[in-house]
Amino acid sequence: MVRNEAYRRGSLNVRERHNERKNENYFNADIVSERAELNIYFKKCDGTYEQTFDKLLADGVISTRGLKPDAHIVDEFIFDVNTEYFELRGGYEYAKKFYEEAYRLAVKEIGDEKYILSAVMHADERNVSVSEQLGHDVYHYHLHVVYIPVVEKEVYFKKNNKNPEIAGKLKEVIHQVSHSKKWPRAIQLDEHGDPVRSKWHPELANRGLPAVDC
Repeated sequence: MVRNEAYRRGSLNVRERHNERKNENYFNADIVSERAELNIYFKKCDGTYEQTFDKLLADGVISTRGLKPDAHIVDEFIFDVNTEYFELRGGYEYAKKFYEEAYRLAVKEIGDEKYILSAVMHADERNVSVSEQLGHDVYHYHLHVVYIPVVEKEVYFKKNNKNPEIAGKLKEVIHQVSHSKKWPRAIQLDEHGDPVRSKWHPELANRGLPAVDC
């Protein structure tokens, strides 16, 4: 399973401290700090997430042109597989090979490795239920890939440009940071190709719940 989370600038420090194991204490009591050295980095962040983002911005590698101040600027792929899957196939060594391939897939989906801030496989989180079931310590291997969602955007000269020869022509192509354009929301269509609209349900209304798409 792969899920994608989006973060605003104000949330980056929290994600970084968890992913890079910079916290002194964790709410997750199943994290075994002595195993942190077994975590595998496919790409390590040079500085903090914010510093790396800002350097790419300053160097002109990415652009935030048109973004709102509170926009999502960083995304995170979380690759997660049932713990027993790895345990039955070689554990830690198998997980390393599996997530190495998963990382290559992530690079392809993201578009370029330069947009990735950090990619780390965690090997230090103990799965309590599976450990008790099998009678020995079993760890839950998963991969965090933190990246900047970037799309290519063509910028054209305005049609009312003072120079009519270049009016409406391509001015430049920027690599715009945009979560919504990188991952546009899919619109569910009915059998006629029309958007499926929410329906009103009296039972939900009486319970104070919102309408749902059917």
